[in-house]
Order: sequence, then structure tokens, then C-alpha cells
Amino acid sequence: MIMNIHEFKTSCTAIEQEYKTKINAAADSSALEELRIAALGRKGTLTELLKALKDFSIEERKEAGPLGNTLKQTLSVLFDEKAEFFAIKEINDTLNQTDLDLTLPAYPVACGHRHPLSIAQERMTTILAHLGFEWAEGPWVEDEKHNFDLLNVPLHHPARDAQDTFFVETKAPLVLRSHTSNVQSRYMEKHKPPLRIMAPGRVFRNDSLDATHSPVFHQIEGLYVDKNVSLADLKSDLTAFMKGLFGNKAEIRFRPSFFPFTEPSVEVDVKCVFCQGKGCNVCKGNGWIEMLGAGIVHPNVLKNCGINPDEFSGYAFGMGVERLAMMMLNIKDIRAFYENDVRLLKQF
Repeated sequence: MIMNIHEFKTSCTAIEQEYKTKINAAADSSALEELRIAALGRKGTLTELLKALKDFSIEERKEAGPLGNTLKQTLSVLFDEKAEFFAIKEINDTLNQTDLDLTLPAYPVACGHRHPLSIAQERMTTILAHLGFEWAEGPWVEDEKHNFDLLNVPLHHPARDAQDTFFVETKAPLVLRSHTSNVQSRYMEKHKPPLRIMAPGRVFRNDSLDATHSPVFHQIEGLYVDKNVSLADLKSDLTAFMKGLFGNKAEIRFRPSFFPFTEPSVEVDVKCVFCQGKGCNVCKGNGWIEMLGAGIVHPNVLKNCGINPDEFSGYAFGMGVERLAMMMLNIKDIRAFYENDVRLLKQF
């Protein structure tokens, strides 16, 4: 192809405008690659144009050569930018079709650890399930009827004071349940004996946070109602539970106590595993740790819930998961369960 320098310049301008338009209009990376070959390939439009340089004089080449090289660089940049656009678009389209969360840590992902309270509660409920107890649940925000009245807790009882219980400001008096006994009262209202349930869950009391107390903690309560249930049944089942939890060598004692919802009532203690009964700050120097309260269900409670106390009797118990977990896992301070210290949690 023989042309003069003016025709060469005109052709360069025409090629630049043509391929700028075509590059902008390219639908995908395949179409873009076809355009690249058509423009810059061995038989491409620009390649064929540059072959005309051999027919120019030295002076004309000095003028035409830079024009050709500049055009080639310009088109190469345009092709590269458009190719990058398609590459990013392809990645985004793929991500939009998946549920990948880019905020998650990269692989390999570190394995999490179950919380020690979850471990302890599962172990306790498993033992109770083997003893025949079925899981039951109830609301965290409760009315006073199910949290106190049906359970034979009178209006003048200290537990109903604001110093001990969290009250919710509503038209009808509501409280954050102070025990999972509300599950027992609700269950007895709707079911007839025989009943054998366990009620795990979170409870709330207006306590200060120290080594053995927390305003929010977890509790498991048990209820067994049938004909001729006695204190002997309670002692047998709780002894089996404690032995299952701490081993056959665990030392357990029952001592008289008082609760408005049981009569007679007992406290169940386990010899302190931290000092082996010699006395320490955890057991407050007496060598024993109170694990739970229990007793024979008061006849008034049965009557309040629609069960004839002349025909049926029962026992009930309530235990703090944190306190038992401290004994099981050798943790001396209840606050360790809530501090989320990974050095502690990863041990379990």
C-alpha cells in the first residue's frame, strides 16, 4: 500500500476514532479480544498501516513513525483498561451469585470452643434425662402469679422486694424471673400427674457480682409429681445426680432448710473440691459448698396449680449451673464465665 504522509496521518486518526468507539461498545471480553486482534494482530489494521513506513523517506519516517507508535500505545492502553473492567465485572458477577461473606476470616478458619457453661449444663441435663426428667421451658419475663403467687410465696416475702427481684415497668406487674420455678407452675397448670420435668434456663436476681454471685445466672430446676412421692425419692435421685456429676467419691450432705414452696425443705451440699473440706475462700471456710435447694412440694403449690394434694405428692429442686460448673471444671471465680477470656475458654 503506497500512500503519502498526509494520508498516513488521516488513517491514524480514523483508526483511533474507530477503535475507541468499538472498544467502548464491546459487550464482553471475547468481543474485546477479537477487536484487539483486528487492530494490533499480525494482520491487524494498525499493523498493516505501519508497513507503509518502509515506503517513506527518512524525513517522513521521522514524522510518521512516532505517530504510529503513539497510536499503538494509545490503543493498547484502551484495550488493557477495558480488559480489566471485564475481569472485575466477572468477579463481581460471580460473588453476587454466591453467599460468600468477605468479612469472614480467611482459611484456615480457627475452630471455636463451646462455652464451659454450655458444657456443664449439657452434662447436668443428660444425667437428669437418664433419671427420667423431660425438658420444659417458660418465659424469662414473668407475671407475679407464676413467679410467686402459685408457688406459695406471700406478698411480704423478701424475694418480692425490689432489693431482690428485677421488676419491669408495665401496667400489669411483671418481673424478670428469679428462678425457673415459673416453668413448674405453668407446667402443672396444663398437665396432670405423673410429671417429671427439668427446667433449665437463665434467671435474674438483684445480686452484686462477686466470686460466687451474679445478677444473671443459669439454673436447672426439677419437678417430680406422682402418688406417694417422698423425701426418700428426692434423696435417692439427687444422690444419683451428684454422684453422676462428681463421681462416686463425691461427699454429699443434706441439711434442713426452709423454702415457701416446699415442706419439708433441704439444702444439698458437696464437699469443696478446691480445699478437700479444709476451708478456703470459695467455700467460705466451712469446707462445704451449697449446691442446691430442694424439698417436698408444698400442698398449697399443688392446690394452686390444680392438683389434689390428698392424692398426689412430689419433690422439687433447683440448682445453679455456674456453681456446679465451678466444681466440675475447677474454676474458683464465677466472674470467669462472663469475661470472655479466650485463654480460659479454649481449655474446654
